[in-house]
Amino acid sequence: MGSTNLDVEQKVCADTLTAADEENLHGSATKSPAETPAEKSVDEFKFDQGLVAWLQVLGSFFLFFNSWGVINTWGAYQTYYESNLLSGTSSSTIAWIGSLQSFLLMLVGVITGPLFDAGYFRVLIGGANIMLPFGLMMTSLATKYWQLILAQGVVIGIAAGCLFVPSVALLPQYFREKRGFANGLAASGSSIGGVVYPIMFDQLEKKVGFAWATRAIGFLTFGTIFISFSIMRVRIPPREKRKLYQLSAFKDLGYCIFCAAMFLGFLGFYNFLFYVQSYAIDTGIVDDNLGFYLLSILNAASTFGRIGPNFIADHTGPLNMLTPAVTITSILAFVWIRVHTVPGIIILSVLYGFFSGGFVSMPPVVMAYMTPDVRDLGTRLGQVFAVTSIGLLIGTPIGGAILSSTGSYLGVQLFTACCLISSAVLMATLRLVRSGPHLIAKT
Repeated sequence: MGSTNLDVEQKVCADTLTAADEENLHGSATKSPAETPAEKSVDEFKFDQGLVAWLQVLGSFFLFFNSWGVINTWGAYQTYYESNLLSGTSSSTIAWIGSLQSFLLMLVGVITGPLFDAGYFRVLIGGANIMLPFGLMMTSLATKYWQLILAQGVVIGIAAGCLFVPSVALLPQYFREKRGFANGLAASGSSIGGVVYPIMFDQLEKKVGFAWATRAIGFLTFGTIFISFSIMRVRIPPREKRKLYQLSAFKDLGYCIFCAAMFLGFLGFYNFLFYVQSYAIDTGIVDDNLGFYLLSILNAASTFGRIGPNFIADHTGPLNMLTPAVTITSILAFVWIRVHTVPGIIILSVLYGFFSGGFVSMPPVVMAYMTPDVRDLGTRLGQVFAVTSIGLLIGTPIGGAILSSTGSYLGVQLFTACCLISSAVLMATLRLVRSGPHLIAKT
């Protein structure tokens, strides 16, 4: 049944793809021998407008909502595990569950990227719509560390990975001039998910317990992913089978610099999200109640940080927005060292959320600009995410190990800031490689 639906979908998409579209998307495209005069007379597809195009943004919003949105909920679970279910386990050990989620979300892109390019978009979304709720249901039944590793770390991580690449790889097929803005609107789903899911978990856990709070999240993920499955459609069907990798991409200096920048950035980035709550509580800056909502405040600010800079990026170039975003985020990580008051930690969380929103949402747009053929975007994104996944896997456990060995948050703060500033330097280098010494250049 899935194969039949895919064939029909690809035929419909192929009928709407004109020769003019091909030329716009790929530079020089050869006409398929199967083209008919009727197909040549079809009105040229219009980018950046139409109900179908904006429905893809809505669908992508819910994919972000249930991939990074669920991953961003980990802070609430870590706090719960430390004081309840896994109270005898160290913070660093517990953090491996959350880092495994993030690692698999990115690593799975090595497979899901080429599968997307090969036309298996709906298979990926449909499979994730079963796996993600299943992982949450199994998490609700878990009582031991290894069970949480399997259910919450592995199953949810893989399911989120099946959602993430399609969420960013489909929009360039519908948007060109408004690509950044469309991506920003969609990416705001991860921030809103990072607000909704932790608060939902916290409130329900107090009223109905851990198990049913987690199951309720599972029901919500199923319903919202199903919306995406119902309205999203691939516009450009594959012409040939794709490899799982494209090693020729690493011959491009800019691509290599971008991969290194992403690795270093995400090596440090999530330490702030994982440890800002415990830092504020342990140092007596805030109480437990306000401390819990710091992450929600950060994610709420990140919503605007994903939309605004992406909108501006359509006019200035995405790399011109990504570089300042990661630079300011790194400066804020250094500022974290000197924040010791309630207003200070709240303002820091708001600013870190806003500027880091641009840092985490614009890389796919940058990659879309750097990819000569949009049909290769899924594969190239998958490779970038595979490199990034290693940083996500080891970054927060390294932070936890530094905290455990020193008993101070200073080492975690310096580690976070140094990783981010190194990423900023590489992003600036990438801009120099692509546009030369020109200060005003859209790139």
